[in-house]
Amino acid sequence: MYGDEYACAVPSAVRLIVNPASGGGRAGRIAPAVLAELRRLGLAARRSDTRDLQHARALALEAAQDGETAVALGGDGLVGALADALRAVPGALLGVLPGGRGNDLARVLGIARDPLAACATIANGSARPLDLGEVAGTAFVGIASVGFDSEANRIANAAPARLGNLVYAYGALRALAAWHPARFTVELQPPGERIQFTGYTVAVASSRAYGGGMLIAPDADLQDGLLDIVLIDAVGRLRFVANLPKVFRGTHVGLPEVRVKRAREVTIEADRPFALYADGDPIAQLPARVRALPAAVNVLVPPGSPLRSDASEPAERSAIDGA
Repeated sequence: MYGDEYACAVPSAVRLIVNPASGGGRAGRIAPAVLAELRRLGLAARRSDTRDLQHARALALEAAQDGETAVALGGDGLVGALADALRAVPGALLGVLPGGRGNDLARVLGIARDPLAACATIANGSARPLDLGEVAGTAFVGIASVGFDSEANRIANAAPARLGNLVYAYGALRALAAWHPARFTVELQPPGERIQFTGYTVAVASSRAYGGGMLIAPDADLQDGLLDIVLIDAVGRLRFVANLPKVFRGTHVGLPEVRVKRAREVTIEADRPFALYADGDPIAQLPARVRALPAAVNVLVPPGSPLRSDASEPAERSAIDGA
């Protein structure tokens, strides 16, 4: 939908915005070395630590007003907060350095997993306009999900930091023990399709991955202006556990209990209360409306960044495809 790249001046002034608690404190520990590496690469860099996500948004706006590239060193929640703020500033630029446990947006963009190596993308990368999702006025960069995922996220967020990105599998297995399928109602606009089903999860994806490399929406495209909506029907617990490894390969979308739709907007309701989580943090309560924000933020990516999946399983396309 958009060109592969567009011309953008290489950033010379950088605000390194750090969530010192990300990754069990890893982001705070590596921040001095990251700051030194950015400066070694010729960038005028300074550091600001966040107190919470609202403070992170304020720091991003301050950086943009000062003519600096806002660079996130933390998890996807921090990246989403900065993107949410910067989408309101024409010409603002966002950089992403992996400092959390999952780092899924960095993974999808092809950014190096080592934060020091990833600094090369800040100094020499290309800027691309990327889509965001939005719920109740707040934008997110990756995937919003609800149902079983709500419980798994809640447990994972409270889990010990020593688990690393295994925390997501831990959250899923703990949540499964008490899970009872929910009745969901999903409305897609366009094409105006209404779906009711009993199952585990509704995931609304702008990006492909969440949970430390789970390719829940393997064909999602950060530049197509659409959301991939993944519906997971009810199955037995043993079958659910047996299918979990398929999510890391993206092959679960070929299972009969998994459907993928595409739309610009989706409304989700359920037969009991759920929090909708996006980028690992609660963003809204059901019922909720999620919409795509095409080309909402400019992000630095490595040259030749693999924004599209090479998964062989095609997603089920709705009538909006090709619009």
